[in-house]
Amino acid sequence: MKVLHVIPAVAPRYGGPSRAVIEMCGALKEREVESLIATTDADGTSRLPVDLERPVLYEGVPTIFFSRQWSEAFKYSHPLARWLDANAEGFDVAHIHAVFSHACLAAARACRRYGVPYVVRPLGTLDPWSLRQKRFRKRLLWHFGVKKMLRGAAEIHYTTAAERRLAEGVLGLRRGIVIPLGVNQELIRAAVVPDSFRPRYPTLEKDPYVLVLSRLHPKKGLDLFLEVFLEVTRRGEFQDWRSVVAGDGDPGYVAGLKGRVQELGGNGRVVFTGWLHGAEKVAALQGAELLALPSHQENFGLSVVEALACGVPVVVGTPVNLSEEIQAAGAGWVVPLERAALADVLGEVLRDEQERQRRGAAGRKMVLSRFTWPRVASQLVELYGSL
Repeated sequence: MKVLHVIPAVAPRYGGPSRAVIEMCGALKEREVESLIATTDADGTSRLPVDLERPVLYEGVPTIFFSRQWSEAFKYSHPLARWLDANAEGFDVAHIHAVFSHACLAAARACRRYGVPYVVRPLGTLDPWSLRQKRFRKRLLWHFGVKKMLRGAAEIHYTTAAERRLAEGVLGLRRGIVIPLGVNQELIRAAVVPDSFRPRYPTLEKDPYVLVLSRLHPKKGLDLFLEVFLEVTRRGEFQDWRSVVAGDGDPGYVAGLKGRVQELGGNGRVVFTGWLHGAEKVAALQGAELLALPSHQENFGLSVVEALACGVPVVVGTPVNLSEEIQAAGAGWVVPLERAALADVLGEVLRDEQERQRRGAAGRKMVLSRFTWPRVASQLVELYGSL
């Protein structure tokens, strides 16, 4: 079976959605599915240093890159659209990752032209909170292709039941299926690795820390979280706690976060690392006491299941769509994004090491039973075969 995966960009700065499609293709290869990713070279205001318009291996996955010609938001690429028009018919199925992007609209159009069934993974962009952001632009795109793309999809691939419920409630969509994302097998199998993380950040010493592993974006709720964290850890019993913020984003936004931390006297108590990869990322996860994801909207939260795979419990905002699963499994704490509520829960969590360990163990058990890539790949193969 040949499956074409189309996504606007795969650079690390775009976070979980891009990482997920790469790991998804690797898992599908184990099930003898031949995958090709078609995408742009977008990397924020820069470009990935990759060859264009010919297949290459990108992180071990066959990928063909095309120039993003304009618009970081829309990622317009005429060469990609032209290639899709010429080559889409050579695939059994297309899996489109995202919605409000030129690559996605062009892929859906080419698939409809040739009668190739396609699946759309909307990445949370169809829930009410997301639809309210940049509303005018999204209304235009809805009428100029998005509506037709969604109505023509063989299936819409949601990663949580909450994501499906929110999207269908607003847009009246049908033909939806819930298949989660998985955790990298190397992370699940990893023994405790030598600590290649703490030595790079002397202010951490041996202090306990709360990890934030995320793209740095206003929707992630980090401004509120960091303010509350610094407030809570001013108290005597929590003064040795630190927060590690591992990720990157728009330079202006990141500078604003760092400036706010400095204003609050948090230098040394909040450590910004940028993106972490490989053994350093594993070490940061394994060394954390807690992972926080206080997002205003999150269709899945790959960093959440990665932390749980390492036995690290999580604190998430109620808008994180995995919150229902986390609560049911007793794998962490779900909290409204309100200052007082977040402060109360954070104090409770930092105080109770035994409860952190108990919930971390429950979270790992949940991940092993539901969120592994081999299990997810089996569900995807079944989906593709049914189209």
